[in-house]
Amino acid sequence: MAMACRQALLLAVVAVACLSSMATATNWMVGDNGGWRAKFNTTGWADGKTFRVGDTLTFMYPKENHTVVQVGNKADFVACNLNTNAINKWDTGNDVVTLDKPGKAWFFCSVPTHCDKGMKLVIDVEDAAPTPSPAPPGPSSSAPATGYTVAGAVAVAAAAVVASVLAF
Repeated sequence: MAMACRQALLLAVVAVACLSSMATATNWMVGDNGGWRAKFNTTGWADGKTFRVGDTLTFMYPKENHTVVQVGNKADFVACNLNTNAINKWDTGNDVVTLDKPGKAWFFCSVPTHCDKGMKLVIDVEDAAPTPSPAPPGPSSSAPATGYTVAGAVAVAAAAVVASVLAF
């Protein structure tokens, strides 16, 4: 019985961790409706956005016209260095990049002259946000509840599972 309790507790903890990270991650469509395109750097697309570890960037573009290359330093990014050892390269036209660490992330198109003409993106990636706690309940009303997050609801459900397992 103790083994079953430990397994149920472990399952609840893993479920909370997985669902919490899914609830807080954002999928960013690079360039919004315009996609990854020439002179991208002049659009200011990343301005005012907060990118976090676990978020994804989706690069949409005609695969016969462009690519996406991620480089590891500012010098290669500024110089549009096509001879660098890139961190990653994509060319499908529908590329999904998971932001897996905090810090700067540099991307550009490797088609000759595209990067030099502004087809590049640099973003600051922050650590994943902590899971917010649910807001205290307000006065009763028929309006839907607000201030609660999916992650908060998952945490409450997991706590209920753990409590019921420990009650055995």
